[in-house]
Amino acid sequence: MAFLIVAGVLFAFLVVLLAKTIRIVPQARGGIVERFGKYKETLPAGLNTVVPFVDKVRYLIDLREQVVSFPPQPVITEDNLVVSIDTVIYFQVTDPVAATYEIANYIQAVEQLTMTTLRNIVGGMTLEETLTSRESINSGLRGVLDEATGKWGIRVNRVEIKGIDPPPSIKDSMEKQMRADRDKRAQILTAEGGRQAAILTAEGQKQSAILTAEGERESQILRAQAERESQILRAQGEGQAIQTVFQAIHDGRPDQSLLAYQYLQMMPKIAEGDANKVWIVPSEIGKALEGLGSTMNQLRGIPQDVDGPRTRVDMGPTEPRVRTAGSSDPELSKANDAVAQAIAAAEVAANPAMTDPALSDPPPGPPQE
Repeated sequence: MAFLIVAGVLFAFLVVLLAKTIRIVPQARGGIVERFGKYKETLPAGLNTVVPFVDKVRYLIDLREQVVSFPPQPVITEDNLVVSIDTVIYFQVTDPVAATYEIANYIQAVEQLTMTTLRNIVGGMTLEETLTSRESINSGLRGVLDEATGKWGIRVNRVEIKGIDPPPSIKDSMEKQMRADRDKRAQILTAEGGRQAAILTAEGQKQSAILTAEGERESQILRAQAERESQILRAQGEGQAIQTVFQAIHDGRPDQSLLAYQYLQMMPKIAEGDANKVWIVPSEIGKALEGLGSTMNQLRGIPQDVDGPRTRVDMGPTEPRVRTAGSSDPELSKANDAVAQAIAAAEVAANPAMTDPALSDPPPGPPQE
């Protein structure tokens, strides 16, 4: 029984001794070993052995990069405005021994150093510079913190300003200023848009007026040409009608009885006027008709010889001649040439100093038969 008790005690002692001797350090950690209260060594990550009951692992230092966010702190700017600034610091322990024995609480020390440095930097800036100079503030904080924390075994990798909150009254003023600036820019853009629209509208109206004037000119030219062709056709038609009537009279050989009959037919039309209330037929109407017939019979163009040969008058083509776009009218061309020559002669007569022989010669006349 006594042997079993001694064996159990020895086994427990061996277990405790083994536990005191073997130390396992996690990855990215550093174990600070003290012997009788004095620093002895730093254990790396993995399985390590120490002297039991003599060496003691006092601290396990985290060697990874750490992120610490500090609460907002009031800071006074150069123009005596209080703003609240909260920061975020990214740091890493590079020397576990210095971080353990050079500073009691390096996180608190970094926080206080950040606040004091931030007050020094922002105190030399106005509110506008503070709001627009975050990068320069971050660079200044990182430089000061990296220099101060180097002896603590800490490297400050990055410092960020998370928020800058001005007073509510300043916020209201800034919003009003921003709103006024945006309204001004909106009015400028609206004015520029209106100007561009007016310019484009004026250009469109100008082009429309030009096109309308050109169309009106073309329309007037076409109307004038159509009117000229219409007058030519009308004149040709009237000429052919006169020639037809004259030829009919010439072929019909009218005598005195026919003329008297035509005179009697015209007499009722003479009496149709509103002003002719009373119309008297003369008693000598027979003699008048006989005299009228003899007079009309002596007119030029009515043949006196009934048995003589008939001579027809050449009435020209029966169809009216219309000049097309691809053809040329000889008579019209001849008339145009005559007009041009007359104008040239008038210019030579008005200006005797002209020496152009082409203009000084008289216009050529029609060929003599």
